[in-house]
Amino acid sequence: MSENKDPHVAESAVEGAVESVKFVYDFTEGNRDLKDLLGGKGANLAEMTNLGLPVPPGFTISTEACKTYLDSGVEPAALRDEVSAHLDALEQRMGKTLGQADNPLLVSVRSGAKFSMPGMMDTVLNIGLSDQSVQGLAKQAGDERFAWDSYRRLIQMFGKTVLGVDGDLFEDALEAAKDAKKVAVDTDLEAADLKKLVTEFKKIVKTEAGRDFPQEPREQMDLAIHAVFDSWNTDRAKLYRRQERIPHDLGTAVNVCSMVFGNLGPDSGTGVAFTRDPASGHQGVYGDYLQNAQGEDVVAGIRNTVPLAELEQIDKKSYDQLMQIMKTLENHYKDLCDIEFTIERGQLWMLQTRVGKRTAGAAFRIATQLVDQGLIDEAEALQRVTGAQLAQLMFPRFDDSVGGKVTQIGRGIAASPGAAVGKAVFDSYTAIKWSRSGEKVILIRRETNPDDLDGMIAAEGILTSRGGKTSHAAVVARGMGKTCVCGAEELEVDTKRRRLTAPGGVVVEEGDVVSIDGSTGKVYVGEVPVVPSPVVEYFEGRMHAGADDADELVAAVHRIMAYADRVRRLRVRANADNAEDALRARRFGAQGIGLCRTEHMFLGDRRELVERLILADTDTEREESLKELLPLQKQDFIELFEAMDGLPVTVRLLDPPLHEFLPDITELSVRVALAESRKDANENDLRLLQAVHRLHEQNPMLGLRGVRLGLVIPGLFTMQVRAIAEAAAERKNAKADPRAEIMIPLVGTVQELEIVRDEADLVIAEVQAATGTDLKLAIGTMIELPRAALTAGQIAEAAEFFSFGTNDLTQTVWGFSRDDVEASFFTAYLEKGIFGVSPFETIDRDGVGKLVRDASVAGRATRPDLKLGVCGEHGGDPESVHFFHEVGLDYVSCSPFRIPVARLEAGRAASSAAGSDHR
Repeated sequence: MSENKDPHVAESAVEGAVESVKFVYDFTEGNRDLKDLLGGKGANLAEMTNLGLPVPPGFTISTEACKTYLDSGVEPAALRDEVSAHLDALEQRMGKTLGQADNPLLVSVRSGAKFSMPGMMDTVLNIGLSDQSVQGLAKQAGDERFAWDSYRRLIQMFGKTVLGVDGDLFEDALEAAKDAKKVAVDTDLEAADLKKLVTEFKKIVKTEAGRDFPQEPREQMDLAIHAVFDSWNTDRAKLYRRQERIPHDLGTAVNVCSMVFGNLGPDSGTGVAFTRDPASGHQGVYGDYLQNAQGEDVVAGIRNTVPLAELEQIDKKSYDQLMQIMKTLENHYKDLCDIEFTIERGQLWMLQTRVGKRTAGAAFRIATQLVDQGLIDEAEALQRVTGAQLAQLMFPRFDDSVGGKVTQIGRGIAASPGAAVGKAVFDSYTAIKWSRSGEKVILIRRETNPDDLDGMIAAEGILTSRGGKTSHAAVVARGMGKTCVCGAEELEVDTKRRRLTAPGGVVVEEGDVVSIDGSTGKVYVGEVPVVPSPVVEYFEGRMHAGADDADELVAAVHRIMAYADRVRRLRVRANADNAEDALRARRFGAQGIGLCRTEHMFLGDRRELVERLILADTDTEREESLKELLPLQKQDFIELFEAMDGLPVTVRLLDPPLHEFLPDITELSVRVALAESRKDANENDLRLLQAVHRLHEQNPMLGLRGVRLGLVIPGLFTMQVRAIAEAAAERKNAKADPRAEIMIPLVGTVQELEIVRDEADLVIAEVQAATGTDLKLAIGTMIELPRAALTAGQIAEAAEFFSFGTNDLTQTVWGFSRDDVEASFFTAYLEKGIFGVSPFETIDRDGVGKLVRDASVAGRATRPDLKLGVCGEHGGDPESVHFFHEVGLDYVSCSPFRIPVARLEAGRAASSAAGSDHR
């Protein structure tokens, strides 16, 4: 294809004719940059073809054809003729026709979306076999068993995928055939057995689908293509896309590829290879191989594979060629590559490659390794990792020192790292049900399949007795960041009786607690204690990345974090309310406090003082209560300023409704009623009850709180401002560098802010005069109401900074009460696709985000030096951090534990490198 042509358009043979949309592309026409059009699989098959690697000939039907089909319910009018033209070309190249009776061309029909969705969509192999052509295949191959095995696989896959027959019916028939023959694996079935099985499979199709298995090859192919299109919208595919945040409107391409066979005997086989270990990132030979098998046998985990390294003894010529191809692909893609291959009678064929999914630890190690090899630079390395992966590395791991306190019952393949503890469950339905009830569960299966996806999402970890590092369970778990142990062969999993039996007769029943270690593959009965991860120890300062005994992973994290810090523009602050949290935040890299919630300082022993403030009947009583609170608040701020010396500390004045500091109305009513029944009434309880009734609000979130408290209750905000100013003055007189900022919450109009600010300025001036200090205390506001965002230009006249309170801004923009809606209908909204993700987790760019953007522009138009930040939970959300960078905020603020994630994502947002596609 000429480089100056739009790949979507095919030139007419007649000069000047109207150009038409092109839907089908030969593998020689595409390249890896056309993933939107050809899907990841099709684009990479084309790329391997361009590199001269041994790829079976074929063609790709574009995602545009799929989208047209899904939108209209029928395939594009031109598609059939285009497919026919490409099929004719393929037949001429191969020297045989599809389903030809004496020498059939067989093809596979495989899905391939832009982003990898392992096992979520459909594939059909051996298209073109029929009652006639199976005889021709047997003669051409000189192997009757192979031909009938291929035919039974086609009927099984076609029946399940295209005709909607329950796959267990075919599996049960296959198990029955093995039982009758008294063999354990299907490779021990002979041609006569498989011929009978084909007859049985066709009966199942007739009974369950209400039609005969189609004998016409083109009908098989067309129905399979439509089935792949339809598989884009299966429940499991939609669930996976929601989980991975993949857009629903991309559609899938369809790859029609001439078949090569790994089930022709011991000199044939199929496998999956990784150019590096996807679990650890270490270089070496990693993958699985299965002799005399087709590809789905490896991925499904139905038969246990051998390590890829053993291929060197089985077929050294193919092994050496594969190693060279793996090196070529990794150097070409400059990344870990995931490869599917088949060997047909000693001939190696490449069926797929893609940038491989990897664990969080592997992502950091591989990124730094590739820098050291000179394949990528530091900017690209930063794009190869994510904040979500860093967060995974910060989770606890099992304590290796527990010794004999827990019982190890088995060991499998360490497929996806992490420490997972939960109750054993043996099917996805139970995993979902128990998880929704608050139970932590471990999903235990012989092997997983795509229908188990929702159970895998619900589980803390996955354990299978079959399969390897490339099985469905392993690939999907790594993609989701779930702990997974596969191929624990010594464990006998009985899903019908819901139990697991380990060597020595140890039985694990459903509901028993088990622990699995995805880093070592070990499986335990009972709960194994956990310890902090080495990455957290590094952030805490207890492990030095440059030490001789430094953890290799920690060194990789350190290098990438150091680069992210060098390039990021956004500063990262912490949400912290006490000195302990502030010190931890500082160790984790915080550059100040973006939100100190003073209401947390009024709990515990101080609640009584707040009660007295609320119950005060006279100005004198109120002033006495405030006078007692002042030194306590001042000491809080002294400790906080000391912990954050030299860094900004934004203190939010009291925000919540006062009734939150009073006893629960029901509890108090019962207490008063019981006291009155005993004729032992407590005067203070009566006054409290009256106050609770007086302050009761139908919707407290929109009631007397925030700036309104400071305007309605004289002296409350000025007491807090005085405490902040006196604490800052004391620290300054001690030769320290306090940088306090005072934030007024819930402002909706500039007049509210002006009144509170004028009062605050007077108090600050008094403290300066009394202490002889020059205090520079910035006064600003939280933008957490739509009106504040809409009038930001006016509010900026009285504010030196804005901090966007995106939690409340999200509630007020959407009209949601978070505590109510998340428990009631959010799940339904997510399932129906109304949300791709909760707007409380990731910023709603079109609604809340637009207000943030517009308020930032308006505020800086009024006050060019206006400092802008965000202090809602979105401040630590990776996707939201990128948005805040784009908008031009100065900082984000989040919980101490999320500070490293925000630092990393701020660096990624600032980096100009184009990131690799690892989804």
